[in-house]
Amino acid sequence: MSSTIPRFQTFYEFHDPWVLLILFILPFLFYWESRQKPPTILFSSLKTIGSLKPGWKVRLYPLLLWARRLVLVLVIFGLARMQAGRKSTEVITHGVDILLAIDTSGSMRAEDFMVDGNRVTRLDAVKSVVSEFIDQRKSDRIGMVVFGSLAFTQCPLTLDHSVAHDFLQNLEIGMAGEQTAIGDALATATSRLKDLESRSRIVILLTDGANTAGAMDPLQAADIADAFNVKVYTIGVGSQGEAPVRVNTPFGPQYQYIRSDLNEEILQEMAKRTRGSYFRASDTAQLDQIYKTIDQLEKTKAKVKEHVDYNELFPWFLLPAFLLLAVERVLDLTIFRRVP
Repeated sequence: MSSTIPRFQTFYEFHDPWVLLILFILPFLFYWESRQKPPTILFSSLKTIGSLKPGWKVRLYPLLLWARRLVLVLVIFGLARMQAGRKSTEVITHGVDILLAIDTSGSMRAEDFMVDGNRVTRLDAVKSVVSEFIDQRKSDRIGMVVFGSLAFTQCPLTLDHSVAHDFLQNLEIGMAGEQTAIGDALATATSRLKDLESRSRIVILLTDGANTAGAMDPLQAADIADAFNVKVYTIGVGSQGEAPVRVNTPFGPQYQYIRSDLNEEILQEMAKRTRGSYFRASDTAQLDQIYKTIDQLEKTKAKVKEHVDYNELFPWFLLPAFLLLAVERVLDLTIFRRVP
């Protein structure tokens, strides 16, 4: 499977940003200029002149000084050559088709996992971790198979990961029955993947039990998956030994303990026959690390093409600078002309 993702970005930058360093010199230049003594004319007495009020020309004359300073700043920005650019990035991805086969049998009610410091069921922990995994596979099609006593497609393969998230959050324990049909789950996932043209097709099958239901033997299903070039990663979840399960009684919620019947040998053999790997998770941290490991093992290849168009903006600085300088020169030689 390949897809093209166009992306556009508008940006502004200076072609010669080092020119802007001159701006740090300007405060010292302006200070030195302000310390220069203005031209003077000798008078026999200043009493009469001291009684005169300055006219509007005198009041406005400092504007010429600031006009020259503004011209200098505009010229510096012009020399730095500001540019407006539009970058188009075309990402051509050769994605992976991923089917998540998730156990929702009755034993997934066991509360031997922790999320954010709270004890949760195995299924709730799986939802939390798988949700993050889906977010990492932005260019891949994600689908979902749910299994218990039965196995069915909960979410068809899709690039719309918001849909996959919705289906994931709607998973409920027992929605496919109380038992565990591992072979049927893999067979259902393989049937969804076998005819697709994609760089890689994988199934991530997660369960906490042994195969206790269904018509398909798990190892036979693995051989079929391998024949269609479908790689299978298997994950066994649950703590060793007994695990607490909350049940409602006439005296309120109580905990009962169930013993894990996880068949690791079968899961290991399924992964081996399909060139995949088997993982074991007894807590949320391990489960999270497993999905991160699979994410690294099955990276999506991407080819990036970039095209950049530039538009020079320096005339927007230099043109006002020249116009302002011309106006300043005309005013300085006419209305604001000084003697001497």
